[in-house]
Amino acid sequence: MDHFLKRVERRAFVTARIATKDGEEALDIVQDAMLKLVQKYGDRPESEWGALFNSILHSKIHDWYRRSTVRNRWRVFFGLNSDGRTDSPDERVPQTQFPEPDHQMSSDLLGEHLNDLIAQLPLRQQQALILRAWEGYNIAQTAKIMKCSEGSVKTHYSRAIHVLREKLGGYDV
Repeated sequence: MDHFLKRVERRAFVTARIATKDGEEALDIVQDAMLKLVQKYGDRPESEWGALFNSILHSKIHDWYRRSTVRNRWRVFFGLNSDGRTDSPDERVPQTQFPEPDHQMSSDLLGEHLNDLIAQLPLRQQQALILRAWEGYNIAQTAKIMKCSEGSVKTHYSRAIHVLREKLGGYDV
């Protein structure tokens, strides 16, 4: 179980950080999801852990959205700024190769731009995109994790890809 959690920790954190736009909240969500996986499903076969963990993670993200919606209603009522938080700086994955500085800068800018664009997508489109394109789940697995129909997954994924292609169309990679 430790090996599995170490393997998915970073991707889960990035997924949660994109959804919440807050590194501390994302860390809490990932820790809660990992704890629930260990407590409730540690006895399940290892082959099921990936889908179970992602299902738990995305449920925790939905819970966070529901709670933050309620919190933001109170902030508006009391006249507080709902955008008071600042994004934490991106953590960088250790380099395994040393590209040319201009190529590295272009790649970093594209990565930051892509993260920003993904963060602007509606939550369900973010989830479909991350689960399908990044985590590598098929449509049926993604539908099960997201607790929706396969048709909904296809729609959300298609819309996310369309928006990203439209916005990145002129980006020189």
